[in-house]
Amino acid sequence: MTEEYPTLRVSLDRGVANVVIDNPPVNVLDVQLMTDVLKFLKKVRQDSSVRVIVFSSADPEFFIPHVDMTLIDEPTAFDELALEAPEGLNVFQAFGEAVRHQPQVTIVKLAGIARGGGAEFVTAADMTFASKEKARLAQVEVLMGITPGGGATQYLGQRLGRNRALEILLGGDPVDAETAERYGWINRALPADELDAFVDRLARNIAALPDGVIGAAKAAVPAVDLDGGFTCEHQAWAGLFALPAAEKLIRGGLERGAHTREGELRLEDLLRDLWEELKGQPNG
Repeated sequence: MTEEYPTLRVSLDRGVANVVIDNPPVNVLDVQLMTDVLKFLKKVRQDSSVRVIVFSSADPEFFIPHVDMTLIDEPTAFDELALEAPEGLNVFQAFGEAVRHQPQVTIVKLAGIARGGGAEFVTAADMTFASKEKARLAQVEVLMGITPGGGATQYLGQRLGRNRALEILLGGDPVDAETAERYGWINRALPADELDAFVDRLARNIAALPDGVIGAAKAAVPAVDLDGGFTCEHQAWAGLFALPAAEKLIRGGLERGAHTREGELRLEDLLRDLWEELKGQPNG
């Protein structure tokens, strides 16, 4: 970690910025982590010495498991970041779009769990390479009584097609790396002992390309305009967030172990069990 980015470890080698997420205990996407990532992206945006950015995690079990659930009690926590969000985007959508529109090539090296806002981060990056043995992705929001609000509905619909996007968005279960590769969610699933070497070689090869090539390639394969869809996504997410089920599931999830290592490893089952209990209660 550095004083400039408390939740990140940043190093630069031959045009490749390695950004290691280090936000104990489980790397939740909280205000500090989001602030640090956005601050870093903005700082290097015009830096010609940085050509490729590789994101990974210091925690072998968790990349980013989801947005900080304790923020349900701090509704103004993201207000400062929201002031910098482009018009028409909520703060979580703006976070994903900052990654998606970064001029450098962005690569995620995934060797743990990425759910919710963490999975949206992965999908917003230019490329993702994942460990066959350890990586899992999920959009877990439906098990909290909401739908994704940070871009997943648009990113997955555009990348995977509507049928597979709905499977992931409504199924709520983790997807292994090989299935994610087959669906087109990630680039490749690789054996864990080959992941580092593959990503390092690819990143260095890209960084060593002649001037102008990276920018030309990204311009020639432009990011799809999703603005209209983001409005629909936000309305759906915000409408569900205002209903009683979301608050009960988020608070109950925290009480039962969300944000702990044990709880996060079985978060989907934890939330499903909780909902079954809530349904059985009066006014549940």
